[in-house]
Amino acid sequence: MSEVRKEKISKKPEIKKKKIPHTFVLLFAMVLICSVLTYIIPAGEFDRMTDEVTGKTIIVEGSYHTVDRSPTGIMDFFVSFYAGSKAASGIIFFIFFIAGAFGIINETGFINASLNRVVSQKKKNPMLLIVIITIIFSVAGGTFGISEEAILFIPIAISLFMRLGLDSMIGLVVISVGARIGFTTGLLNPFTVGVAQGIAEVPLFSGLAYRIVFYVLILAVSIVYILRYAKKIQKDPKASLVYDLDQTREIDDAHSDIEYLPRHNAIGLVIVAGLSLMVFGVMKFGWYFSEIVAIFLGIGIISGIIGKMSADDIAKSFIEGAKDLVFGALIVGVARAILVVLQDGMIIDTIIYHASEGLKTLPPVVAANGMYVFQLLLNVIIPSGSGQAAATMPIMAPLADLLGISRQTAVLAFHYGDGFTNLISPTNGTLMASLAIAKISYEKWAKWMWPLLLMWMVIGMASVTIATIINLGPI
Repeated sequence: MSEVRKEKISKKPEIKKKKIPHTFVLLFAMVLICSVLTYIIPAGEFDRMTDEVTGKTIIVEGSYHTVDRSPTGIMDFFVSFYAGSKAASGIIFFIFFIAGAFGIINETGFINASLNRVVSQKKKNPMLLIVIITIIFSVAGGTFGISEEAILFIPIAISLFMRLGLDSMIGLVVISVGARIGFTTGLLNPFTVGVAQGIAEVPLFSGLAYRIVFYVLILAVSIVYILRYAKKIQKDPKASLVYDLDQTREIDDAHSDIEYLPRHNAIGLVIVAGLSLMVFGVMKFGWYFSEIVAIFLGIGIISGIIGKMSADDIAKSFIEGAKDLVFGALIVGVARAILVVLQDGMIIDTIIYHASEGLKTLPPVVAANGMYVFQLLLNVIIPSGSGQAAATMPIMAPLADLLGISRQTAVLAFHYGDGFTNLISPTNGTLMASLAIAKISYEKWAKWMWPLLLMWMVIGMASVTIATIINLGPI
């Protein structure tokens, strides 16, 4: 055999590594697909009314009717991106103002000085910090529904765990996954369980003991998963999914010599007082974006004054902090374009109606899990927990009665379905903003998250199945 022939045989064709498209490309494609669907799926809508108890606009059972098509034209398609950004302006400006406030706080040196103290005290046991922080945020998510607010803590957690020899992914997941565990499993979450039970006419926050059991199970599985990943990094830093990215971060030792000064105590007190006020206001008065932004803007300015920053320095730090999150803010607006297209095309109600009709023919256990799967899928196009409850619970509650399923089980299927896919769906503004703040690509995040998400889904299915079999009540 000739040398040329040997060379040809020995050469292996290069296999190009498949790469997930850029986030904007993914979202653009999803908006395009939804636009095409407005030409395929019949247009229809339910009549709606205002619920006297919850104050939410809900669907009137049995009122579905077809309407004239309203397909998305070429101009409508491109307008939807602006319309989505306008509709999501609340969370977009929330992101800008919170990031700006953190920019001021960071410039005072408080964050890095505090991290230096924590690292010196906890350096031998970062695993304990992972467990503690994950539990704290899961409780916060399960009690007063912390979700968007958790974004604020991601930069701090990333800096902390990178100083402790781990990676930025750990910093992101202990906050994002931690909060989502509590938010999804319900507990006392007013935005999902509270709204859904109110619409389904189930006693408020009933079934708590049952939800706690599966909260503990999902929490335990998640902590073990995070710890296994962390231990891999301890053994081999290159095992990190974000190893190359973290080599470019100016975090590890850049500020390790910043001394913790007396004025940092005062800044810490201002932050604690502000966060306490935020928690109280959210739980007692239902505060949301505008009030939370006001609190953090106040925290940032007061911290800057205590940190002996000039007015110009405070302004410049605010702008720098906000500038870092332009990508994340734009992602939120583009993602909302999907919902705009589906709403303007009048096909969301059609999807809900036909899904509910299909479930009526199934046995109770299968139908209950069908509700769960439907909510999982619907959550991609209606990522708002309370919004999804208002859209589906008026249908699912009476449907549960017809199928011999308790309404409590229908609520369970709803809040699992609403929450799980929020940690993987590119249409979820909170997720995309979190990734932007962490500077971690969706591709890396999806690779880390998918195995855990599948475990959550299986546990959720087990929970819904058992609830159906025991006829979880009351109602």
